Amino acid sequence: MKLTLEQVRHVASLARLSLSPDEERRYATQLSAVLDAVAQLQELDVSGVEPTSHATLAASLLREDVTLPSLPAEKGLANAPSKVGTRFAVPKIIE
Repeated sequence: MKLTLEQVRHVASLARLSLSPDEERRYATQLSAVLDAVAQLQELDVSGVEPTSHATLAASLLREDVTLPSLPAEKGLANAPSKVGTRFAVPKIIE
C-alpha cells in the first residue's frame, strides 16, 4: 500500500511530529513497507492455529499459586520502629 505524502503528514500531525520534506519521503516509504507486510499477514489462513499467550509455547516457569500460612504479626513487627497493636504506626500526614 503506497502512502501519499499527505497521509504521512496527517499521521505525523497526529503523533505531534515535525518532519522535514526528506523525512516525509523516507517515512512514506518505510510506513508503506510496514503496511505491505501487514497486508501479507492478513492473507494467511490461521483458522487452524490455536491462540497462544506466549510465542514460545513453553510451560510456565512460575510456581503453582498455593495458599500458605501467613507470617505471625509479632514476627512481622519485630523490627518496626513504632507499632499500634498488630499494625505499623506511621506519622499523620493529612490534617
